[in-house]
Amino acid sequence: MIKKRQGLIVWFQHMKNLKHIKRYGNLIYASKKHKYAVVYVNQDEIDTIELKLLRHSFVSKVERSYKPFVRTDYENAKPDEAKDYDYKMGI
Repeated sequence: MIKKRQGLIVWFQHMKNLKHIKRYGNLIYASKKHKYAVVYVNQDEIDTIELKLLRHSFVSKVERSYKPFVRTDYENAKPDEAKDYDYKMGI
């Protein structure tokens, strides 16, 4: 069974603190310049992990990703006619 996942954006003070952040989920991306990391965690554990991360002194804030809640099926979307023509060419 596939577990639902959600991203957490963790803003921190120093890059050396990344090893502590890795313990809470899958580290996907870390920015040196802007000092944030994207960590994926299970949706049913997101509240507890968010609180645990905020307890660390090096974490300035934690934001949730809204990607799982964004609708991706679009109404009234026109298909690209150029692509249709290319596929029907029969090369």
